[in-house]
Amino acid sequence: MSVQVSAIPSSSPSKGRSGGVERRSAEYHESIWGDYFLKYASPSNSTKFKFLGRVEEQVEELKGVVRKMLTDVADKPSKMLHLIDEIQRLGIDYHFEREIDEQLDHIHKSYSQLDHGGFMGDDLHMVALMFRLLRQQGFNISSEVFNKFKDSEGKFRESLITDVRGLLTLYEACHLRCHGDDILEEALPFAITQLESIDEMKVTNSLAKQVSCALNRPLRKGLPRLEARHYISLYQEEPSHDEVLLALAKLDFNLLQEQHQKELGRITRWWKDKDVARKFPFSRDRIVELFFWISGVYFQPEFAEARYILNRVIALISILDDIYDVYGTIEELVSFTEAIEKWSVDAMDGLPEYMQAYYKVLLDLYDEIGNELAMKGRSYRLVYAKEAMKKQARGYFDEAKWFHTGYTPTMEEYMPLALLTTGYEEIAITSLVGMGEVVTRDAFEWLLGDCKILKASQIICRFMDDIASHQLEQKRGHVASSVELLMKENGISEQEAEEDLQKRVVDAWKDINEEFLRPTAVPAPVLTRILNLSQVIDVLYTNGDHYTHSKTKLKDHIISLYVSPLPM
Repeated sequence: MSVQVSAIPSSSPSKGRSGGVERRSAEYHESIWGDYFLKYASPSNSTKFKFLGRVEEQVEELKGVVRKMLTDVADKPSKMLHLIDEIQRLGIDYHFEREIDEQLDHIHKSYSQLDHGGFMGDDLHMVALMFRLLRQQGFNISSEVFNKFKDSEGKFRESLITDVRGLLTLYEACHLRCHGDDILEEALPFAITQLESIDEMKVTNSLAKQVSCALNRPLRKGLPRLEARHYISLYQEEPSHDEVLLALAKLDFNLLQEQHQKELGRITRWWKDKDVARKFPFSRDRIVELFFWISGVYFQPEFAEARYILNRVIALISILDDIYDVYGTIEELVSFTEAIEKWSVDAMDGLPEYMQAYYKVLLDLYDEIGNELAMKGRSYRLVYAKEAMKKQARGYFDEAKWFHTGYTPTMEEYMPLALLTTGYEEIAITSLVGMGEVVTRDAFEWLLGDCKILKASQIICRFMDDIASHQLEQKRGHVASSVELLMKENGISEQEAEEDLQKRVVDAWKDINEEFLRPTAVPAPVLTRILNLSQVIDVLYTNGDHYTHSKTKLKDHIISLYVSPLPM
């Protein structure tokens, strides 16, 4: 590939010099974790190993008890829904996926065969819980199930205002809505208004905390591990909590935390071996934060190797982004993009030292991944992963050309490139590389086609990122974001532009929900990776860019998941 760069001036806004070349600087803060997790890279001592063995035995025993609990309420739909909800919120549902799917399938069939009006009675909490759990599982239950809660004038009944738990469950159900779920479009502002005005003196402390937490982030947009950590402490306060569920949730959380700590030790050692802080001082040193991102995509023990692959690739994407976005001159970026396209050691000649260092890490990593895939008979996956990385570099280069020529695209021109430069196509493709037999060649081809759920996830990522970071990016010098483009094209204020983009994010979430409705285009575990990527973005980019500026909220999240165990 030959990169066209005619009429591109070499000057660019600068805050520093390197090797006689003027360069911009984003002045990112250094890593706040340093070598903290390296201590977990060493093999555990035998005493600790015996202790963990005992914990694993306890977890297996408790899982057996919970399976019996699920069997015991099999003919009681309300109790079953309540139990499934608790299991999911406590973060232990990944142990019971088959049982939960079978039970929800049974409830869906029963609901479909019975008189809908009588199923679950007139209990808003139970009807909304049934709706949310079934929709979440991909069963296309109609939102008209909520019509029974309206009065003769077509408004939600006044009597619902005092039903705080019911309103909270309705609010959560609304976030599973698809296009055309008009009743849920009405229900959401109704539920929000009532929940925001509840008298905390009239509800339990635990319920008040749940309301506050849900209004900040509904379950559909939350990261399961963070939600579980928070809910376990709330559940413990409930007088009616189940001791078995609570014990299993705590033991399992701490056991999983130990595994993630070991993985963090391993990835930190890899990062240190690559000498990232010294070789790429202009880039964001965020390997721990990236582990948080990737364990948001899949946290379960069986995905340890998939995490290790994706964590290293996303780390290289982050540095690549900073090379194109901040540090590289346009002449360097031309050669660099051509080298990545060639994907050969010989293409390294002539690149600046920092680009040579990056290029070597890139080729070595993909060689290592390729060897692992070959041993499992899955070499075809590497082809998709490499092509995704090449496409990513081309996208970053096209964006850099816009910046260096001072070109302002139209919103129509901006969107295809802006979706590509989120990195979410490459991350979604690479997330499948280390997964098991559930992933086939068809899944990769589906992702590369006109994939609605991937586009929706990219839209969420792009617009939330633009809203959170456009002001700082414009200060240091950056191609115009969707916020500036909308303001310019439509003659509107910054606030109006951001509100417009937020509406598009809401619509993208509806697209995601629709893609989960059965029959699905690909197996649910493939779809789930993309849902989870969207959830990570909501956590990282609501009210600021918490990835780039990781000293506040994100630091707290990392401490709660990977540093502080739950007290038993």
